[in-house]
Amino acid sequence: KQPPPLPNNNNTTLKKMCYFEQTRWSCGYWKWGNFRQQCNKEYRTGETCGLKLVHNTTHVVAVCKICDQITKKTRRVNKMYDDIYRWQREGNRRATIEKTERDIMDINYQIAELQNTHHERMNSI
Repeated sequence: KQPPPLPNNNNTTLKKMCYFEQTRWSCGYWKWGNFRQQCNKEYRTGETCGLKLVHNTTHVVAVCKICDQITKKTRRVNKMYDDIYRWQREGNRRATIEKTERDIMDINYQIAELQNTHHERMNSI
């Protein structure tokens, strides 16, 4: 599911719902921003009716923080694979290779968790 669409410029619609800013990155990740407009259903100052609609979307050209972390971890894993290949050619580095292979497994698990988090956020409301 995608976040709600931008509101119409119809004044009656704007008066019935609570609106928030939204930030959307080029990778599709998004987050809610600051509260912008209160609806008539909620009379208390600073409170919202619970229904979040988009007041304005700010598009960010860069990728989100999660994608940046995934990219960094992927580069790190690729470097570790290159190191293992080099150490295998040099020989006599068995313990180092085994440790690095365990580290690669750990980092791959972290990458998978980050990808799941990113995917869940992109498909949630």
